[in-house]
Amino acid sequence: QVQLVESGGGLVQAGGSLRLSCAASGSTFSINVMDWYRQAPGKQRELVAAISSGGSTNYADAVKGRFTISRDSAKNTVYLQMNSLKPEDTAVYYCKGHSVIPLRDYWGQGTQVTVSS
Repeated sequence: QVQLVESGGGLVQAGGSLRLSCAASGSTFSINVMDWYRQAPGKQRELVAAISSGGSTNYADAVKGRFTISRDSAKNTVYLQMNSLKPEDTAVYYCKGHSVIPLRDYWGQGTQVTVSS
């Protein structure tokens, strides 16, 4: 089992920055990809950024150039640095870990990010 706990959300003005953290515990050796997703009210959950165990990253077009995903393997923590925030970035942000053995996904409880205009 893997447990994921997000932190770092909050209220920020447009143009501001936040850094989200996702701390993993348990059988973290089985995790090969970590993702950040977000879900705005009335919308489907969408992938924001992903990072592999090798450090490869991928971003949604809406956040490219503004968000940066990184991981600290020693701390079993993944970060999402969010700069130049816009009101449309307002959502609950979730961390997801993809495990290969067993083959399954683990989700955190989410952290609210609110960007005021």
